[in-house]
Amino acid sequence: MRLLDRRIAALLLAVLLFILTAEESQLLGQSRSRGLSGRTRNAGATLYTNPVFDTDFPDPTVTRASDGWYYAYATQTIVGGRMLNIQVARSPDLVRWEHLGDALPVKPTWANQTQKLWAPHVSQHERTYYMYYSADPNTLTGLCLAVATSRSPRGPFTDSGKPLKCGASFVNIDPMAFDDPLTGKRLLYWGSGFEPIRVQELAPDRKSFAPGSQPIELVRPIKDENPDNYQRLVEGAWVVRRQGFYYLFYSGDNCCGDRAHYAVMVARSRSATGPFETLAQATGKPQSVILERNERFIAPGHNSIVTDKAGRDWIFYHAIDSRNRLLSNSIGGDRDVRRIMLMDRVIYRDGWPQIESGTPSAASRRAPHIR
Repeated sequence: MRLLDRRIAALLLAVLLFILTAEESQLLGQSRSRGLSGRTRNAGATLYTNPVFDTDFPDPTVTRASDGWYYAYATQTIVGGRMLNIQVARSPDLVRWEHLGDALPVKPTWANQTQKLWAPHVSQHERTYYMYYSADPNTLTGLCLAVATSRSPRGPFTDSGKPLKCGASFVNIDPMAFDDPLTGKRLLYWGSGFEPIRVQELAPDRKSFAPGSQPIELVRPIKDENPDNYQRLVEGAWVVRRQGFYYLFYSGDNCCGDRAHYAVMVARSRSATGPFETLAQATGKPQSVILERNERFIAPGHNSIVTDKAGRDWIFYHAIDSRNRLLSNSIGGDRDVRRIMLMDRVIYRDGWPQIESGTPSAASRRAPHIR
């Protein structure tokens, strides 16, 4: 009788373990299908290694939304054979990223016959998220600045219905919105096309320029034949205010292609609208570069800046991994390179920002403080 009891008990225990294992597997599958959540979301990473997002994610803008997540937005790409107009991803800790798909699934009516949607910048004001981006209009007369809005940081964003500003070639690209804490003015920075980076005041609706305002030139390209000159073209403006200065991070020369030659540079001013002095002008250095290529990561640039809970600044930017350059799905043109997202620490010394090693890091490093 005792032997039979033991056999029955063993059988019941085996059945119970089978049920528990099956339930655990089901819960794990549900957790994976939802992405980063629960304990995984709350357990911040302590170390990271570049790239932090190993997928084609050009011109990244990273911001922290009111829901507690960090969101990243990027230029168009193809994922799974489907074109994404504006990419969006999210992270709980700036290290682990989850791709959410297309933040702008419906193209604006004035640009619905073309496929150039570039370099979004997203910021939140009250309960609305504003996305500034560049698009090729149906008229094919040169790229335009545009703005779309959403109640959610993940979208979908809806275009305002008309371009903010159009012009020849690719002059009107790479917008970045910034609220000046000293004057209270809403500002929009943009520029490329071998012309200067500019800034202009936005109207209170944030969907148009302030009446009577005019664009102000801030940083000019340096036009020469020196192949080492990164400032032959300037673009990708990003502004922060630190230690009484406005720092304008920008990028140049050639982001892409077989001859990619791209780096991050910096200028500073006591005013958000300038005049700005570049690092080269202030120090006598040959160039204003603070982040450039190494053997592993080529053409780093087009950055955004994020501050962690400890008050430290981090630079997010794209680069080309020399080990894996090409896109698996071609978009066309000279941008058929796989530009992945990297992150590095920004340090301020002697009144200027620096990147720890001056090139993209490849070894494991301490992660941002997010609690």
